[in-house]
Amino acid sequence: MFKKILIANRGEIACRVIKTARKMGIATVAVYSDADRHALHVQMADEAIHIGPPPANQSYIVIDKIMQAIKDSGAEAVHPGYGFLSENPKFAEALDKAGVAFIGPPVKAIEAMGDKITSKKIAQEAGVSTVPGYMGLIEDADEAVKISAEIGYPVMIKASAGGGGKGMRIAWNDQEAREGFQSSKNEAASSFGDDRIFIEKFVTQPRHIEIQVLADGHGNAIYLNERECSIQRRNQKVVEEAPSPFLDEETRKAMGEQSCALAAAVGYASAGTVEFIVDGDRNFYFLEMNTRLQVEHPVTELITGVDLVEQMIRVAAGETLSMTQADVGINGWAIENRLYAEDPYRNFLPSIGRLTRYRPPAEQAAGPLLDSGKWQGDAPAAEVAVRNDTGVYEGGEISMYYDPMIAKLCTWGRTRDEAVEAMRIALDSFEVEGIGHNLPFLSAVMDHPRFTSGNITTAFIAEEYPEGFDGVTLGETALRRVAAACAAMNLVSEIRRTRISGRMDNHERKVGQNWVVSAQGHDFAVAIAPDTGGSTVTFDDGTSHRIEGDWTPGNPLAELTVDGAPLVMKVGKISHGFRVRSRGADLKVHVRTPRQAELARLMPEKLPPDTSKMLLCPMPGLVVKIEVEEGQEVQEGQALCTIEAMKMENILRAERKGVVSRVNAAAGDSLAVDEVIMEFE
Repeated sequence: MFKKILIANRGEIACRVIKTARKMGIATVAVYSDADRHALHVQMADEAIHIGPPPANQSYIVIDKIMQAIKDSGAEAVHPGYGFLSENPKFAEALDKAGVAFIGPPVKAIEAMGDKITSKKIAQEAGVSTVPGYMGLIEDADEAVKISAEIGYPVMIKASAGGGGKGMRIAWNDQEAREGFQSSKNEAASSFGDDRIFIEKFVTQPRHIEIQVLADGHGNAIYLNERECSIQRRNQKVVEEAPSPFLDEETRKAMGEQSCALAAAVGYASAGTVEFIVDGDRNFYFLEMNTRLQVEHPVTELITGVDLVEQMIRVAAGETLSMTQADVGINGWAIENRLYAEDPYRNFLPSIGRLTRYRPPAEQAAGPLLDSGKWQGDAPAAEVAVRNDTGVYEGGEISMYYDPMIAKLCTWGRTRDEAVEAMRIALDSFEVEGIGHNLPFLSAVMDHPRFTSGNITTAFIAEEYPEGFDGVTLGETALRRVAAACAAMNLVSEIRRTRISGRMDNHERKVGQNWVVSAQGHDFAVAIAPDTGGSTVTFDDGTSHRIEGDWTPGNPLAELTVDGAPLVMKVGKISHGFRVRSRGADLKVHVRTPRQAELARLMPEKLPPDTSKMLLCPMPGLVVKIEVEEGQEVQEGQALCTIEAMKMENILRAERKGVVSRVNAAAGDSLAVDEVIMEFE
C-alpha cells in the first residue's frame, strides 16, 4: 500500500480523499493556488505545495506544476478527484513515465471513454444503443447550424472533453445553435484546454440515470447500482439519489451488466460511471462514461456501505476487488443536495464573498460497517444518517475562479420518505450567511409534490420554475405552525426584557397574552399560555398548537416541535418580530399587540427604486464582450453583453425593445453585483 499520495484537486473532493487516506494510514499532499492559500484542504493535508496563480489554467490544470509538486513531495500516487486533470490522458501518461501510480483507470480507457465522440463509437460497436447525433468534429458556427437542422431541433451542443455542465448548451433554433456553439467552444477551451464540439439530439422528458462501476486490474468488474440525477439546472446536477425511484430490478440489472461489459471492453480498472438517459418506458440509451469519481458518489456509498475512494486506492495499488456482485445490495435510500454559491433570487447567478456564518447540520453516521464493506446486520444502526462533504469553513471566502459548489449535503433513511424528511430538516438546520446560496431552492424541491412522488425528469426545474425561483409561499397549515412558533419565541423575548436590571421601582412591565402575528399577508390573532415546558398558542378560530424546543433570544437557529412534529427555523430579529427562513420560505413575521397591529395597517408601503431602464450586472464577473453601442436600437431578446463568472459565460439579453443611451462598461472590466452596465432611453 502507498505511504503518501498527492491530491491533484481542491475543495470538498480533496478533503473527501484526505479523509479516506487518513483512515488507511496514508500521508497526504495538497496542492494550492494563491486563492486557496488558506483553504480547508490545505489545512487538512499532511503537507501542501503552492502551484501558481488563481486561474485553473495557470495552476490546477498545468501538468508540469503538478508533476513538480509530486517530485518535491515524494508522493507515490496521485488521486485526481473530479474535473481539472481527472480525465486528461496526458496527465496519466506523465505519471506513468515518472513511475507514479494514477488512482484512476489506465490511459487507454481514459482516451477511449473520456472523449465523448470516441466513447459513443465504441458503445455503438459494443451494441449499446446511443442517442442520434453527429459524431465528427465541427469546424465553425455555420456548420453547427447546418448539422443541428439536419438532426432536428432541439439539439444538445457539447464539449467533447466536457463535464460538470461546462461547455454544454441546448439549442431550439438556428440562432441558439450559432450562439451556443461559440459559448460552448469558449467554455471548453477555458475549462479543459480542448475546444472540440459535437452535437446530438436532445431527448425531451428524459431521466438521467447512471450506473456506478468498480473494476480491478485482474479482470473483475461489478456495478454498485444506480443513481438518479434527473434534477438538473443548465445541465448541472442539483439533486441526486440512490436508488432511482423509477427503475425496476430487471432494468437495473440490464443497465448494470451493460455498463460492466463496456468497462471490460476498454480494459477499465478503478471506479467509473456510465451515464444513461432513460425514457418513460424504461428504454435506456448510453450517454457517456466518466472515467473518474463522480461528485454524487456519496449516495452510492450510503446505500452500499462501500468506500469508493478506498477501493480506488486499493485497485491502483494492484489489489483484487474484495467483493463480488452478489455482495452488493441496496440498503435504504440516500439523497444528495448540492449547496451552491448561487443566488436563486437572481436566476441562480454565482455569488462570491466571505462566509460570515457557516454551520452545517450535525453529521450522524448510519452505523458500523464490516471490513468487507457491507453493512453490519440487515440495516445501519441509526434510523437516519446525515453527511456533509465540504471544502469551506466559516470565515473562508468563495472565490470567483472555481466551481461555485460549497458542499454536498446527504441524508440516508430506511425508505425514500425517511431520507427526504431527514433532508428537509438538515436543510433547515444549515446556516449560511455572507453570500447568496441555493438552500431555499433545495428546500422547495424537497417539498415539491412531483419530487416527493418520484415523477421527475431532467426538465423538472424548467417546467416547475419557468420564470425562475422567487421563493416559497407556505400553505396555511405550514404558515400557522410558523406563526405559532414566532408567537411563542416573541413571548420568550418579551419576558426576558422584563428582567433587565436597572428598572425603575414600582414600574414593573407586564407581558400580555394576546398578540397579532402577521406573515405573508395574513393576520392571526392568538392567545399564548406559557408554562415551564413550553407554550400553547390558541388562534381566534379555536385551534391551538403546542410549542416546545430549544431557542433563546439572539440564537439564529430555532429547533422546535409543533404538536410533536419538528420545526427548524433560521431566525433573525427585525422590528416587532422576526425574519424567518424555513422550508425554502423567507418571511418577515411581525408579532404585535392588537393596538400596534391596528396602527401598522395604516403605514404606507416603501417601494423599491426603479431600475427598469438599466442593465445591472447580476453577479460579480468579467465583461467578455459588449454587443451593442450607444444610440443603437435593440429588440426584445437581443444579446447585450456577455459576463463570465465561475467558469461560465452568461449572455445578458434585452427584456424589451429600446434604445441604448449609455454604455458604462467595456470588455475586460471586472464588475460588482448591481453595477450599471448600460442605460436605456
